[in-house]
Amino acid sequence: MTDERKDLPPAAQRALAEADARRKAAEAEAKARPKEYGGRDGPEPVRFGDWEKKGIAIDF
Repeated sequence: MTDERKDLPPAAQRALAEADARRKAAEAEAKARPKEYGGRDGPEPVRFGDWEKKGIAIDF
């Protein structure tokens, strides 16, 4: 644990540890997924509401 985290209350330390574990699990899951070929660049349009590309509506 870093010096900054030692000054935090135990509940905050647990929360940060849980967040680190979730982050590591999400990164491992992302690496396990197969690579998508021919997909869009950038953020996922479903999550961010970007339903068009260069002014043309896309369907997926």
